[in-house]
Amino acid sequence: MEKLDYKKEYKDLYMPKTKPMLIEVPSIKFIMIDGEGNPNTCEAYAQAMEIMYGLSYGIKMSKMSGNAPEGYFEYVVPPLEGLWWGDNVDFTSMEIKDKNAFYWTSMIRQPEFVTEEVFEQAKEGLHKKKPELDLSIARLVDWKEGLCAQVMHLGLFDDEGPTVRGLEEFIHESGYRTDISGDRKHHEIYLGDPRKIAPEKRKTVIRHPIVKL
Repeated sequence: MEKLDYKKEYKDLYMPKTKPMLIEVPSIKFIMIDGEGNPNTCEAYAQAMEIMYGLSYGIKMSKMSGNAPEGYFEYVVPPLEGLWWGDNVDFTSMEIKDKNAFYWTSMIRQPEFVTEEVFEQAKEGLHKKKPELDLSIARLVDWKEGLCAQVMHLGLFDDEGPTVRGLEEFIHESGYRTDISGDRKHHEIYLGDPRKIAPEKRKTVIRHPIVKL
């Protein structure tokens, strides 16, 4: 049976061009973890990565132990995503001087069959393997992002400035404004595990929530 690859099945969400586009993002199920600090140096971010990947792969591999959830199907674990914000941090220009000022929500999409019960079972399984991890910080959320503009960024995270400013120009020229408020944030989707890909080869979807002017 062919595995469902969300990146290929939903190319509009995960594979935009380097030219900005508008998109309506539906409700999607995620494992989410909140934190703050520089993702390159803070322990909280490293722990969030370990927990989210541990839970996501635990759910994917549940069939191996005969505990496949009802409705289970073969799939590729979707990419890591992140919401970013912060006091005195301007994500419409990406002129960021202090990454320690970041607040973030890291998240990985989950298949439709993942319920709270399936999620709790995955937490129990990961706790047995790594009891030192604080799994209480992870939550399962159905999140609808709504109307957004997005673009593909190629290369280093620190070089996102021109890409984001181009996205902002497109948003304004299209008759919208960026609406970073509430749970609508600067959104990045990392195509491929950023822990394993050379920085210059990274592909990052950058998405901003928008409203009409």
